[in-house]
Amino acid sequence: MATDRTPIVKRSRRLGVVLGKEKYARRRTYPPGIHGPKQARSRARMSSYGEQLQEKQKAKALYGVLERQLHRHFERAARQKGNTAIVFVQELERRLDNVIFRLGFAKTRRQARQVVSHGFIFINGSLVNIPSYRVQINDTVTVKETKKEKGIAKQMAELVKQNKTPAWLTLDEATLTGKMIGLPEGAELDAIFDPTLIVEFYSR
Repeated sequence: MATDRTPIVKRSRRLGVVLGKEKYARRRTYPPGIHGPKQARSRARMSSYGEQLQEKQKAKALYGVLERQLHRHFERAARQKGNTAIVFVQELERRLDNVIFRLGFAKTRRQARQVVSHGFIFINGSLVNIPSYRVQINDTVTVKETKKEKGIAKQMAELVKQNKTPAWLTLDEATLTGKMIGLPEGAELDAIFDPTLIVEFYSR
């Protein structure tokens, strides 16, 4: 879990993105605090380094990862073939906590981390309680049978009905079973941050 304990709405306003309660995050267009309006005006004059740093902070806040975790994802992406910025986002998206969130098993990535940490999730029949676990193509994600009578599992059944499963995942609502059938690409990679600037930051 990220070490930044700033309330989610304040972080949303500070970074200029929606990370949590949308209706509150959009109430003002400037950061929190008495100097918020002045900071909003100064954003247009931000240096290249400042822009790169801000995009990195957005990614950390969105996925709820620590600095060393984000850097590890970048290093793994940099070692692979292809566009590093695209691979970088794909690496973040295939984290188990994110996959749980994308399948609709949790309202937020924070809740998804709790679901994983509390032993609700099996990958290919084996219990996995590490939120950062890297899901592979053709991996099957299931909810532990003995947990399906728990309150949170019942909530999952309702959440998945409202969720739109991305094309790189499949979902069987009846059995709460998901499968990763590919990697996100194209419009599915659109994010609230610019991964190219993050790659530039780490490549300095």
